[in-house]
Amino acid sequence: MDKITQMEASTNVPHFWDDQNAANKTFAQIADLKESYYPWKELVEKVDETAELIDLYATEPDDPAVQGEVDKTIVELNEEFEKLKLKTLLSEKFDKNNCFLSIHAGAGGTEACDWASMLERMYLRYCERNGFKAEVLDEQEDEEGGGIRSCTIKVSGEYAFGYLKGEAGVHRLVRISPFDAAKRRHTSFTSVYASPEIDDDVTIELKPEDYRLDTYRAGGHGGQNVNKVSSAVRITHFATGIVVQCQNERSQLMNKAMAFKMLRSRLYDYYEAKRQEEHAKNAIVKKDIAWGSQIRSYVFQPYQMVKDHRTGFETGNIQSVMDGDIEPFIESYLSWRKDQEAAP
Repeated sequence: MDKITQMEASTNVPHFWDDQNAANKTFAQIADLKESYYPWKELVEKVDETAELIDLYATEPDDPAVQGEVDKTIVELNEEFEKLKLKTLLSEKFDKNNCFLSIHAGAGGTEACDWASMLERMYLRYCERNGFKAEVLDEQEDEEGGGIRSCTIKVSGEYAFGYLKGEAGVHRLVRISPFDAAKRRHTSFTSVYASPEIDDDVTIELKPEDYRLDTYRAGGHGGQNVNKVSSAVRITHFATGIVVQCQNERSQLMNKAMAFKMLRSRLYDYYEAKRQEEHAKNAIVKKDIAWGSQIRSYVFQPYQMVKDHRTGFETGNIQSVMDGDIEPFIESYLSWRKDQEAAP
């Protein structure tokens, strides 16, 4: 009896539903096991069927229809294999969760704020391309109208955090500035932070004396309450210095609830990193050093190239990247991270 069958059998024992939470967790575990097992099982079956098709081709090598079917099937199987292989790299605790993606412009005024807005657009396009729901929870515009100072995007969908966690770090832009009348080359920096949406069963204790909650009038486009009532919410956590804010929900109550969800997410990530640092300082350096440093460069002039400094992956199609085609960078990062964890 395999593990899936054993767990399904356990749901029929007396008193199984006495503990609703435990029962729901069991069904969630069964669903996870099925998700990780059956796609591979189906792929193996397709490979066996393709082997029969290849045998048919061997008997009729001059039949273009058979040859075309073999070639098409092999390409489809390879694509399916690559997708399943990528999912095997997403096995950490919160990889399946939704993601909070925060973008903050670095020093440099309008130039940096414009770069932050470019990255915001890139991630929104990535979400659109890959079927993720993206919601801008907070956006602070540059007073001079050159972009944004910061924003927070909630990305919802299966494995959102797993795919986007490697985007955390400093992103560097090199280009001829459109804001410089002398057409000089400028370098700008913007930081990106990714944290998972934490499940309700993960407890992060927050006491009123641990934080300060401020309300203010939301800016930008919105409903009739925008700029009229103090519906936006900002929470500052004293011990860590973490600040979160939300202004996109319909009421102050909803903004407050979302801000606390964001704060708990950031705090869990913060304390988990501290715990790992205390117990395995060498490992934490290998795994997380890129999270607070420059990870990728986007060069528009004098040549065009986007390069990830951790993995070495690069491409000259910078426009495609800025239009959200960052899947190759994500895949190379996940493979690189797996290798880093396996290294002695």
